[in-house]
Amino acid sequence: MTKAILSKKEPEKKLLVPLKKSGGRNNSGKITVRHRGGGVKRLYRIIDFGEEKLGIAGKVVAIEYDPNRTAYIALVEYEDGDKRYILAPHNLKVGQKIICQEKADIEIGNRMKLKNIPVGTLVCNVELEPFKGGKIARGAGTCAKILAFEGGFCHLKMPSGEIRKVPEDCFATIGQMSHPEKRFEKWGKAGRKRLKGWRPAVRGSAMNPCDHPHGGGEGKAPIGLKYPKTPWGKPALGVKTRKKKWTDKLIIKRRK
Repeated sequence: MTKAILSKKEPEKKLLVPLKKSGGRNNSGKITVRHRGGGVKRLYRIIDFGEEKLGIAGKVVAIEYDPNRTAYIALVEYEDGDKRYILAPHNLKVGQKIICQEKADIEIGNRMKLKNIPVGTLVCNVELEPFKGGKIARGAGTCAKILAFEGGFCHLKMPSGEIRKVPEDCFATIGQMSHPEKRFEKWGKAGRKRLKGWRPAVRGSAMNPCDHPHGGGEGKAPIGLKYPKTPWGKPALGVKTRKKKWTDKLIIKRRK
């Protein structure tokens, strides 16, 4: 699915809202994410990640680019006349009929409960909790694979390689997420990165000792430490950063 398949139309006006920028700052104005700022103005597309049109068939009107995400989005017109944006799976075509219901045909774009999808099927935009909206496999080209069913749970192989249990009543969309060639795209120039809102990042070894543990010395110098460190002196490589969550008990196998 290349950019040639994108529809040459303006975005649906009623599904657009203004998007305020933070420049990497929190509510008190402190920078919490470095190297962010600038970039072109964007409008947010309101996406239906869940089952807002449950049981109502729809027709794909257009496949569009979304500046706020890596995957493409599809504009769907439903039988009741309402229009919604959804995340477009790979090979979804304009004019195709899709539906979201508990049990449907195993066709790309259809959305249904995991328990009604055969083992081995690739799915995307998967929920972690029933009727809470898709959370997993939403990036360009990503998908999860259904491995097994056991005790009210579906065993899913995540895009990272992790195998995790998800309640079988959760909804998922059939197919792989659109724009899989995203991983091969080249930025081409620094200016394109700036348009996306990324500012320059300076190497720690190019700083002074007061600004970074790697800084200082005459000419190019090795870091001279047991291990690389963050600007705040914490270990930067080989350190677990994942916080313990109640969902950890649902993980069968960690990612490689």
